[in-house]
Amino acid sequence: MKKLLFILITFLAFAKVNAQILDPAKWTTKIEKKSDNTYLLTFDAVIENDWHLYSQFTPDGGPLPLEVNFKNAKGNYALVGKANESKTRTAFNDIFEVNETFFEKKAQIQQLVQITNPKAFSIEVELNYQVCKEVCINVEKKFTFSIAAGSTVVAVSNEAAAEVDAVVNVVETDSVKIDSLAPSLGETDIAVAPTEKVVVEEAKSDTQRGLWSIFFIAFLSGFAALLTPCVFPMIPMTVSFFTKQSKTRATGIRNAIIYGVSIIVIYVLLGFLVTWIFGADALNALSTNVWFNIIFFVLLVVFAASFLGAFEIMLPNSWANKVDSQADRGGIIGILFMALALAIVSFSCTGPIVGTLLVEAASKGGIAPIIGMFGFSLALALPFMLFAMFPGWLNTLPKSGGWLNTVKVVLGFLELALAFKFLSNADLVLQLHLLEREVFLAIWIAIFGTLAFYLFGKITLPHDSPITHISVGRLMMGLLALTFTIYMIPGLWGAPLKIISAFPPTLEYSESPKGLGGSGASATNVVLPEGAKSGPHGIVLFHDYEKGLAYAKTVNKPIMLDFTGYACVNCRKMENNVWSDNAILPILNNEVVLISLYVDDKRDLPKSEQFVSKTTGSEIETVGDKWTDFMISKYKTNTQPLYVLTDLEGNNLNKVKPTISYVGVAEYESWLKAGISNFNK
Repeated sequence: MKKLLFILITFLAFAKVNAQILDPAKWTTKIEKKSDNTYLLTFDAVIENDWHLYSQFTPDGGPLPLEVNFKNAKGNYALVGKANESKTRTAFNDIFEVNETFFEKKAQIQQLVQITNPKAFSIEVELNYQVCKEVCINVEKKFTFSIAAGSTVVAVSNEAAAEVDAVVNVVETDSVKIDSLAPSLGETDIAVAPTEKVVVEEAKSDTQRGLWSIFFIAFLSGFAALLTPCVFPMIPMTVSFFTKQSKTRATGIRNAIIYGVSIIVIYVLLGFLVTWIFGADALNALSTNVWFNIIFFVLLVVFAASFLGAFEIMLPNSWANKVDSQADRGGIIGILFMALALAIVSFSCTGPIVGTLLVEAASKGGIAPIIGMFGFSLALALPFMLFAMFPGWLNTLPKSGGWLNTVKVVLGFLELALAFKFLSNADLVLQLHLLEREVFLAIWIAIFGTLAFYLFGKITLPHDSPITHISVGRLMMGLLALTFTIYMIPGLWGAPLKIISAFPPTLEYSESPKGLGGSGASATNVVLPEGAKSGPHGIVLFHDYEKGLAYAKTVNKPIMLDFTGYACVNCRKMENNVWSDNAILPILNNEVVLISLYVDDKRDLPKSEQFVSKTTGSEIETVGDKWTDFMISKYKTNTQPLYVLTDLEGNNLNKVKPTISYVGVAEYESWLKAGISNFNK
């Protein structure tokens, strides 16, 4: 029994180790003869859910594009045109601030070749690409197509039979031989099968989080719409109609519920209509296009001007009259038309909010417009249903008055601020540097500063009622706007402004990337050790393992290995949101020696340092290949970001959790302190 238990534990431990070697894109290939000497090579990939494989046409400055390399073309064959791709999707990446192009679920690459060698030979092809989800993986796969003499196809190649080698890149550093590191780092003999199917615990997808955020924003926007002059006065009128005109209280409640459900149906149908007209993916592609971002900017400025009182956006009166006449029919149909009449009559207040929500939902793509309209309409409909169920609540409602227009004006200022986010997107893609971080923040400071003055009663707009004093609530709102305005001012000198980090351009996209006079968040006056560099937030780090190790021995501090990548989105998120935290930054600055090893370093190793991996059987040709092999053989994973704390002999300091990846501040701090504590024992 004990022996059986030991075998079971060993098996589970082995499975857990191998469960982290990810290979989310499975490839098959085929070759098709088009003429006597022309062939079509096809590469098909099945991509696991929520993973993105980046196109060869994704722009520089973001994730790594797919590369299709034909190794032995000279004297054997010639490429006819460029490799063609199947359908891709385009989305704006807030971290790298570029439009990225990628495949989802499946990908196909086709290349036409013309044979010039009448003898038998093999076409050798190498695919280099990046796949990302919560983590990123850089992959190299090799394929061999056999061509017989006389340009006749001998075999069809696939991933299992085409001599495919999976290499997942991991690190940038100067020349360091893996063989020389293995003894000190405790090389293991566990083999990793590149094509083995593995089981991974999947985190929540970005798409799910995006839809939830759209829902909550839309829900809050629906409540904001309730507090506008076009909707708020309708609540007691409509509820009174249902409670007084119905024969019984139960009938009144039922009719009010039908009325609320009808409101939801109308707005959700609008979301369906937008998605159907543009298409789920096309809507997202449009939203990331430069010109559509500019159009969105203009639309939101128009909506803001309407809310501020410049003009009213209204649907034709004839529409309202026709719908209102149908509401007299009674029954469910009559109630449905009553709900439609509310939507039309209140359009001057709800239209700009609905338009803004649809614009924001478009940036998410998929069914986001439907989710957005559901959240908005649910908030709009709930009060009508609840007040019909509990009529006594009507007595607690505040009276209509000038405060309703104040709510409308505040929404106008918010719309105006949001408009510049879309203009900023266009500027970032075009790299015009017209709306750099300082200019963007100056505009927002002006907008929210003016909002504060308005709430304090120092500015009046066309539809405002004369006021002799301001309410306590309005004073509190004014103080909040003023506080937010003051909070943004240090951002002009390089402060990170974490609360609004998703809105303005990054520190790098500014007139002074290190802040005015080098005083920004990333500035440092520290004298750097030999071979070190100033990294994110002024952290001293090394890109050379041996130099970092030598320095760690000099200062007697533990080493933190940071397996990262130039095109790793979540690596940048960790650096921006976790490393910058007050609990983490002092530790990285003072208690460890940080060695950042980039996975996507494509520099070729000297021929004398190239080798074949004992773990994967792959050829190690680049610096990234070398560190990939080190990462897989030592830590049994191929994902980034990955953080490891080691002592000066390369032994793991965290026994329970040797490595950590994409986590929050609290977990990261606990992991760091545990490893450092073990080093100091």
